[in-house]
Amino acid sequence: MLIADPQDVFLRYSLAMECQKEGQADQALEIFSALMDDDPIYVPACFMSAKLLVELHRVEDARSALRTGIEAARTQGDSHAAAEMSELLTTLGALGD
Repeated sequence: MLIADPQDVFLRYSLAMECQKEGQADQALEIFSALMDDDPIYVPACFMSAKLLVELHRVEDARSALRTGIEAARTQGDSHAAAEMSELLTTLGALGD
C-alpha cells in the first residue's frame, strides 16, 4: 500500500508502529521523525516517538519530541493530545539523560 501511496501518513505511522513492535527502534524513529517533519506535523508520531525514546533512555530527545508535539497539537487545535504529551513531559522532569 505504501508503494501505491508513499505519502500516506497513516500507513507510514502504522509502519513505524510495526517496526517498534518488531524491535526495530532505529527504523521506527526514522519514520516517526519523517512524520514530524511533515507539514502539518503528524502529532501522534511525536507522542509515540517520545515514548520510544524514553524506553531507549534518550530522555532529552524525548523531551524535544514532546515539546514539538505539544506545539503542533495546540496549533492544530488538539488539546487532548497536547495534554497527554504535557503530562508525559512533566513525568520526565525528574529523569536525567
